[in-house]
Amino acid sequence: MAHLLGAEGISLSYPTKDVFDDVTVGLDEGDRIGVVGRNGDGKSTLLRILAGRQQPDAGRVTVRGGTRIGMLDQADTLPEDETVHHAVVGDRAEHEWAGDAKVRDVIRGLLGGIPFEARLGELSGGQRRRVALAALLSRDWDVVFLDEPTNHLDVEGVAWLAEHLKQRWSKNQGGLVVVTHDRWFLDEVSTDTWEVHDGIVEPFEGGYAAYVLQRVERDRMAAASESKRQNLMRKELAWLRRGAPARTSKPKFRIDAANQLIADVPPVRDRVSLERLATSRLGKDVVDLEDVSVAFDGREVLHDVTWRIAPGERTGILGVNGAGKSTLLGLVAGTVAPGTGRVKRGKTVKLAVLDQRLAELDEIADDRVADVVGRQRASYRVGGGAELTPGQLLERLGFSNAQLSTPVKDLSGGQKRRLQLLLILLDEPNVLILDEPTNDLDTDMLAAMEDLLDSWPGTLLVVSHDRYLLERVTDQQYAILGGRMRHLPGGVDEYLKLSAAPPAGRVAAEGGVSRPPAATLSGAERRTLEKELASVDRRMGKVADAITAQHAAFAAADPSDYAGLQRLQQELAAFDAEAAQLEDRWLELSELLEG
Repeated sequence: MAHLLGAEGISLSYPTKDVFDDVTVGLDEGDRIGVVGRNGDGKSTLLRILAGRQQPDAGRVTVRGGTRIGMLDQADTLPEDETVHHAVVGDRAEHEWAGDAKVRDVIRGLLGGIPFEARLGELSGGQRRRVALAALLSRDWDVVFLDEPTNHLDVEGVAWLAEHLKQRWSKNQGGLVVVTHDRWFLDEVSTDTWEVHDGIVEPFEGGYAAYVLQRVERDRMAAASESKRQNLMRKELAWLRRGAPARTSKPKFRIDAANQLIADVPPVRDRVSLERLATSRLGKDVVDLEDVSVAFDGREVLHDVTWRIAPGERTGILGVNGAGKSTLLGLVAGTVAPGTGRVKRGKTVKLAVLDQRLAELDEIADDRVADVVGRQRASYRVGGGAELTPGQLLERLGFSNAQLSTPVKDLSGGQKRRLQLLLILLDEPNVLILDEPTNDLDTDMLAAMEDLLDSWPGTLLVVSHDRYLLERVTDQQYAILGGRMRHLPGGVDEYLKLSAAPPAGRVAAEGGVSRPPAATLSGAERRTLEKELASVDRRMGKVADAITAQHAAFAAADPSDYAGLQRLQQELAAFDAEAAQLEDRWLELSELLEG
């Protein structure tokens, strides 16, 4: 494969830190590189050096003649008085860019809901970021560098971007280097991984899943001081193999080696034990939403939503921006009042929210981390088992001893996010809402947070565009479609199919289904399919009720009746499997009828 660019003997130092020490890397035609590493270790700096935007102290970057390089960095550099139109397509004539399928796809995939003639100064930070990404992708480049491109994209946007990048160049053409904490996205687009750490860039074959395996092998052979990190990554690998097997089907992922490594690693969560502990802390009643509707300025956001949240439930919520996810969480948290219907909250509920704001840290900004944590409590019990001191919790969340003396105001964004989570856990809530919790966290810290949540015995509700996190920490997912909640036995994949379907192909607000007949079907065939579809729809409703009843049975069960709990778990698994089959058949029938 032809060489595109390379860095030879790169070194870079700041007064307080050596970033790179004699680093040599290269990018060839067809390379798709994902870059991982801890915050502050130099991932973004590496991209800027390779793209020619920053000069190293020593070494050089060489670029093949004529190579066109485009980069999306984290800085917002778009002029405020420029229009969206001009930023994306420049001075090209309308017939020129409108006739370009790639440009139309970029506009459709990234700029939905953004006025094309709006000035950039009128847009939100997230909208400006999407415009900057669209401006980059609407042009032709031989090499594309992307620094956190999934920020401000929802699940649909991340899926679109992954597919766009996979189709952007022919095989063995073009080069891509991407820095992101979105591990699902890394696995989708990258064929190789660079880990930036300790002043070096270490290459690994394959995407994130393959990187985890190889890193476990590396850590297993390392010194004993790496044992804690190794155990955490082995747990991550166990989930990749057991919880998301499709990710490990790539040829470069050595499945036999993975199986051997995780042979003695238990499942990431003991669901029965956690639900039993949650029931003992919460009782039978958590929060019930009964026929709730909410409207703002005459527009109905949620319609007749009924949701009985069970003790120990771990649920992910999906939906496009503006679908009502935050409104739904507000109903649960008590910050939003229902227009109609009723919200019933259990007497023992102690709820906490980890949201995108860090306002609660403002009043302790001048305090040292150690003092802040020391005021909370002397110990924290993990899943009803071992007790950890606040210092041990801080260590699990990546704080060094030196950082314990740091004032809160001097922490990085990622460190503040971790401290925020720690303070919430030390307050021991029994219902926890995570609203886009992945901001400012690198992949290692996300794994550490997930590890901590695995042993947290409470009810967990998560809204996130980070598909990996959503699938990793929750046991079931729901979508908000047309103001209604819909269970997703098929998970995020099913949601993407439903959200991509035309409105007529979705379950309507009235509960019925309306689809145009397929031209290739006879009248009798169409009536047969519609009859089966109605039957499947009714059965789906009954199974959903059965799943809700099963969760209620869990809450009412005797915690010491292990045989009974196991039977309930088996029955629940059977209902989940049936629901998945029914959803698949529903989608098949819908597609046949839509033609």
